Amino acid sequence: MEIILTATVMGLGMHHGSWRYRDGDAFDYVDPDYYAHIARTAEAGALHAIFLADTLDVSEERFARPNLGALDPAVTLAVMAAHTERIGLVGTSSTTFNEPFNLARRFASLDHMSRGRAGWNAVTTFVPAVAGNFGGTPLPAHDQRYARAREFLDVVIGLWESWEAGATVGDKATGTFVDAARVHALDHVGEHFSVRGPSTLPRSRQGRPVIFQAGASESGRDLAAQYADVVFTAQNTIEAATAFRTDVRRRAVGHGRPADALKIVPGLLPVVGSTTAEAQARKEELDELRGVGPELEKLALRVGVPVEALELDEPLPVDLIRANDGFRGSHGFRDAAVELATRRNLTVRELLYANGGGHQQVVGTPEEIADTIETWVEAGAVDGFNLMIDAFPSGLEDVVEHVVPLLRKRCLFHNEYAGSTLRTNLGLPPLP
Repeated sequence: MEIILTATVMGLGMHHGSWRYRDGDAFDYVDPDYYAHIARTAEAGALHAIFLADTLDVSEERFARPNLGALDPAVTLAVMAAHTERIGLVGTSSTTFNEPFNLARRFASLDHMSRGRAGWNAVTTFVPAVAGNFGGTPLPAHDQRYARAREFLDVVIGLWESWEAGATVGDKATGTFVDAARVHALDHVGEHFSVRGPSTLPRSRQGRPVIFQAGASESGRDLAAQYADVVFTAQNTIEAATAFRTDVRRRAVGHGRPADALKIVPGLLPVVGSTTAEAQARKEELDELRGVGPELEKLALRVGVPVEALELDEPLPVDLIRANDGFRGSHGFRDAAVELATRRNLTVRELLYANGGGHQQVVGTPEEIADTIETWVEAGAVDGFNLMIDAFPSGLEDVVEHVVPLLRKRCLFHNEYAGSTLRTNLGLPPLP
């Protein structure tokens, strides 16, 4: 089985200490050359896509490090598109704090400008402070956000499909520019949106951007099963990952889709060293530069308890976490942290070390990281991994130079891209 590998770009690295650890300026994350280098490096390793996070408020980081998604993803990906030819370009954008027509146009434009390499990661946004930047009304409840997201996706997909294949004619002899019979108004009127359509843009080389989605709650899983091509998830154990993949594929069948119509790609944070000791030294230096405070505050936010409730050398207060009926954060991150802590009987301090920003973390040699990937693949737990790079560019360079060749030797990863579009390279079925 050949797996999917994507790489997430979050500021200067996923680890809170990355900006102090790495060479280079602390504000490289607003430099176009920084993103061009990352894109070229990832494409040299034939990774399937670059995946950009998005941040709409500084509250979660409290200015403790470079904002993880400060730049608009679509604009940044357009820069990366100009420096690459084959790698996919996936950007995160919120269904809670956008309008579907503008978003559909933005990502369709990226899809055309990249010749069919664009993807959209649809998120509902779980950070309450974001609402203060969009009118000041409180962040909607979890179920309300997902109800809006479902209608949002219906509208966006409807706009992308409002031009049929063959609508673009361009016959200079007859003066026929477009076959108007193959371009359709959407005329959508729903609870949240009223959108006439059609799209201002025709279909792209891959038909439309690939849809990524990340959600682990009941609503999130069902949304993914109905709409997503690729599901990004936080899973820290093989058992939980296998159960998640089985459940989402079952739900897809319930929506009239083949079980293999969508790919499940959990996050994986590799910390690479030529020896295990070297990898551990890298991780320990990153942790020391970060300090405990910022990660403890982030963990408290992600699991929905006051930071004072987290005692470093005591177990995670699981009962308190589960009693929070008003939790509005990411169910996926919360559940993954609880699963990891309880299954391994970790203290809060141990969880902070092992929990790679909410994702599975492997600290070790290229062989040890490849072993972990192979084990999860053979267990049927995943279709690939979204690599959460600890510090750029060295963390990505280590993966491309040392881990990817091992995966190829084990026949787990392709040697070159299968085609020119993201949909083809991911092994997704063509659109009708």
